[in-house]
Amino acid sequence: MKKLITTLTNIWKIDDLRTRILNTLLFLLIYRIGCHIVLPGVNPQALASGQKEGLLGLLDMFAGGSFSRSAIFALGVMPYISASIVVQLLGIAVPYFQKMQKEGESGRTKMNQITRYLTLAITLLQAFAYVRTQIEPSAKTLADPMFTILTAIVLTAGTLFVMWLGEKITDKGIGNGISLIIMTGIIAQLPSGITAEWVSRMSKGGGGPIPLLLEFLALFFVVVFTILIVQGVRKIPVQYAKKIVGNKQVGGVRQYIPLKVNAAGVMPIIFAQAIMFVPMSLGQFFPNLQSDFLTSLSNYTSVAYNVTFAILIIAFTFFYTAIMVNPQQMSDDMKKNGGFVPGIKPGLETSNFIDRVISNITFPGAIFLAIIAILPAIASLFGINNQFAHFYGGTSLLILVGVVLDTLQQIESHLLMRHYDGLMKTGRIKGRTPAAVEGVDQSAI
Repeated sequence: MKKLITTLTNIWKIDDLRTRILNTLLFLLIYRIGCHIVLPGVNPQALASGQKEGLLGLLDMFAGGSFSRSAIFALGVMPYISASIVVQLLGIAVPYFQKMQKEGESGRTKMNQITRYLTLAITLLQAFAYVRTQIEPSAKTLADPMFTILTAIVLTAGTLFVMWLGEKITDKGIGNGISLIIMTGIIAQLPSGITAEWVSRMSKGGGGPIPLLLEFLALFFVVVFTILIVQGVRKIPVQYAKKIVGNKQVGGVRQYIPLKVNAAGVMPIIFAQAIMFVPMSLGQFFPNLQSDFLTSLSNYTSVAYNVTFAILIIAFTFFYTAIMVNPQQMSDDMKKNGGFVPGIKPGLETSNFIDRVISNITFPGAIFLAIIAILPAIASLFGINNQFAHFYGGTSLLILVGVVLDTLQQIESHLLMRHYDGLMKTGRIKGRTPAAVEGVDQSAI
């Protein structure tokens, strides 16, 4: 306890760090206030109550509940994330974007500008779709088309403002702004989930406090398991040749390339959830296509849903890792800098060796990721309330763990730079993205 108090005191002593933390809290407060401001022309009393399911539930969680309450930040930062993913994939497949990526700071500025324009276009499309599908006619207090146009403009402005807040947090605050905004939205759902589970367990026939205590204990071990997956790396030793520069000898040191067990992050789960939403959509728009199989795929606690979901996650993990990690580029960069893997010839053999290592660690990483993704369904089968079960795994838990680790790593870096003790007695806190990895996405999500 004394160590914790001393660390908090040291954090408060550093002017720059204190200012950044206060700025971050202020920006996040502004975001949470906006999540409760209902869209103009919408009667909040007439909105349909109830928790969103499937992909809509995921969007509502990322938006901090503003999606279901028709707030001005209803679309959250998801359009920006979608645009970032598209631009990222274009940077792999399209030569023009590949060239732009190699232009350094000017290239990044151009790609950021393209991402913003693409975000605007995606937000406008999603805003019109939101007005048409998520707001009941009885909740509208204005007549169309005025209501549709006004609401689409407000939703678009809201998303752009949230994107601006995220950039300001990254610039003036601590941590990655977009990631912190998503994490804040997820955490905002936690009190209601715990309350619902408490009421359920304390009611007659609920089991009492003992099952609730066991649930929190299980959640603790799930979080520990998730941290192991997020931080797990396979280090490949790299030896650099000695060089004579002037009268000095440089090089000759051994470093490591930390290849992550879960290099794909949460993206395979997001892609798989998007595909699993298709059967539910087919059942809604084409009732004649309803069958027992489609019905089971629409129930996230069914065996068919979870088996299909897990297979998709494993497939997308291999696909996304293959896109994001480029063994050929890593081998070329290593060769240019005079580095080599001991016992492996530079060039093609090094590329093949790195590719084999990535394949070997990606398979268990994909299995573990699939297990984490289906844990909420398993928790629901054990009688845990759906609102609380979402925190037992899936995208929400992976984002929470990853963002917290990254933010604590930045705080610790500020402390160590000013010769204070870190946040831990032994070792340093590691974020999700080791800086030494070439060809691996270093973005937050």
